[in-house]
Amino acid sequence: MKAGFVSILGRPNAGKSTLLNRLVGTKVAIVSDKPQTTRNRIVAVKNAPAGQIVFMDTPGIHRPLHRMNVRMVDAALDTMREVDVVVLLVDASEPSGKGDRYVLDLLKHATTPVVLALNKIDLVRKSRLLPRIDEYRTQHDFAAIVPISALSGDGVDRLEAELFAHLPEGEALYPDDYLTDQPERVVAAEIVREKLLQHTRDELPFTTAVVVDRFEEAPAKGGLMRLYCSIIVDQESQKPIVIGRGGEMIKTIGTEARQDLERFFGVRVFLDLHVKVRTDWRDDDHLLDEMGLARPPRR
Repeated sequence: MKAGFVSILGRPNAGKSTLLNRLVGTKVAIVSDKPQTTRNRIVAVKNAPAGQIVFMDTPGIHRPLHRMNVRMVDAALDTMREVDVVVLLVDASEPSGKGDRYVLDLLKHATTPVVLALNKIDLVRKSRLLPRIDEYRTQHDFAAIVPISALSGDGVDRLEAELFAHLPEGEALYPDDYLTDQPERVVAAEIVREKLLQHTRDELPFTTAVVVDRFEEAPAKGGLMRLYCSIIVDQESQKPIVIGRGGEMIKTIGTEARQDLERFFGVRVFLDLHVKVRTDWRDDDHLLDEMGLARPPRR
């Protein structure tokens, strides 16, 4: 029996959340093609005949420009000191650059085994993939290099086998029915934010957030869960984009989010959405605390 902790690290938009959902077999992290979608460290548990893996999905490693981003990058880097194996996830469909070298430099002194997963191989010709594998072999002493497609699942079983091979022997760390450490309020806010990202992907930058103002659990099985959420934008001009003509956009976001919330929580959901303008909210520590982003450690 193997059991241990695995951190999934990589640059923004490498596919970390898609891989996490694929590995645990259900959706625990929201997915978008926008970089920096994941803002919190997410713990999710995979139970298998070989044992138990406790995955830590992390925000993409990037140069932080706001307090929010500082918290995100710190959350990612801190996991390297807490796990038994690190998965470095790389988008194999994109040429390597300064960002990839920056992440590799962070791993130079890592004493933890690092497994390189080259993602999105469904978008790469084999003739281009093999040179990338050879290139990475010269840059770090990886415990293994595994080409995968998190979207299709190709190669993910082999990746999972490599992770179990490098985990210590031991009993399960969490009960069989434990899935994720995300508080229900955070899960609800993230589901709404995923729909917001999907429907405003061309109109809005990364300057949106969702905060749960009130969370009323269903009083009994078959009851009604009530959620009151605020969608935060940082400019007045962005508010009508989220609301849409005649309220159509926010209605679509709300309907799709409510359907996902009902599937996740297994109860009927009443969802109330409002849009608020908070300039420079990404540097507002109080709001970042409400969103559940851990404060950076004191250096």
